Amino acid sequence: MTTSARRLQRSLLSWYDQARRDLPWRAAPGAVADPYRVWISEIMLQQTTVAAVTPRFAAFVARWPDASALAAAELEDVLHAWQGLGYYARARNLHACARALVERHGGVFPEDEESLRRLPGIGAYTAGAIAAIAFGRRAAAVDGNVLRVMSRLYLVEAPLPSAQAELTRLATDLAPVDRPGDFAQALMDLGATICRPREPNCAACPWRDACAAFASGRPGDFPRRAAKAERPVRRGVVFWAERADGAVLVRRRTAAGLLGGMTEFPSTPWREQAWRTAEAVALAPITADWTELPAAVRHTFTHFHLELRVLHGRCPDARDSEAPAGGRWCAPAAFATLALPTLMKKVERLVAAERAQPDLLARAPVPAPAPESAAAEPTRRRRRAN
Repeated sequence: MTTSARRLQRSLLSWYDQARRDLPWRAAPGAVADPYRVWISEIMLQQTTVAAVTPRFAAFVARWPDASALAAAELEDVLHAWQGLGYYARARNLHACARALVERHGGVFPEDEESLRRLPGIGAYTAGAIAAIAFGRRAAAVDGNVLRVMSRLYLVEAPLPSAQAELTRLATDLAPVDRPGDFAQALMDLGATICRPREPNCAACPWRDACAAFASGRPGDFPRRAAKAERPVRRGVVFWAERADGAVLVRRRTAAGLLGGMTEFPSTPWREQAWRTAEAVALAPITADWTELPAAVRHTFTHFHLELRVLHGRCPDARDSEAPAGGRWCAPAAFATLALPTLMKKVERLVAAERAQPDLLARAPVPAPAPESAAAEPTRRRRRAN
């Protein structure tokens, strides 16, 4: 360990002792951190702000105070509690990880990074955070804040994401043997409150005199970033299938993939090519006169934009009120109990707005698909049931 590295460690820890944020998942100074609370908070904070996570964290750990309690929960309940935090794969991974902890480790977290990384949903960053903060291991927790701090401290010109390995190595080399958990949290706080993405507060930074980007006079230019590829647009058609009593058809998405395990209104697959209306109706979950709403739902995921057209249909008689396989009828008043992702809440709001228009059902229904041959009929019926 070089003299300059020890000086950086001491100055950052001294600053942290005075300026540390008071966060509900952090142990008091000198107290031992609970690995479960560290884990939950770090997963919640991925791509989500502290302000958004703080109230949700308290409710989550109150309901499921340890890994055993979380493992015993139903996935749908966990997804419902996660609503509003986004990136629902994190919630699925939390649930799977809790069950793995119980099955493999009796509900007790392993202390080393290698064992932690074998658990579902725990990558290098989260393993480093748990090992350092909860178990006092010399480990680095390198998130976006830490990458930014390192890139400025050492004036790394290579752009992200290609520079990530080098920046991670620099952060790992700085991790101290003494107080590694405090050091990891200090780096997080420094990036979040001082070394901000825009307008860094260099005057208050404990590393200002050592920072190469500050010396260059252009700290805001770092980290460099490679140009982002333009997000493609995918398209789909969602079916608002309504029974005579007002109940709406919903179904649960498969556990794997985007929005896995969440509740949705049935839809076609999402693809780049626009759907012809008759082509979409052939995949409708029930037989109905379908009316296309004039507005569409638009939503942006990490890697693509989505545009959903909405078809509204009602069951013509009691015979068709039975839900198809994989679906169930749900009264709108009970939607709040479902694990509906933001995308489906947008669909719900669009339909509610259209309901205020008196001519909704007076609009001409979309054309029915062309009749199919008798040989093709079983295939069509199976497809509707999926």
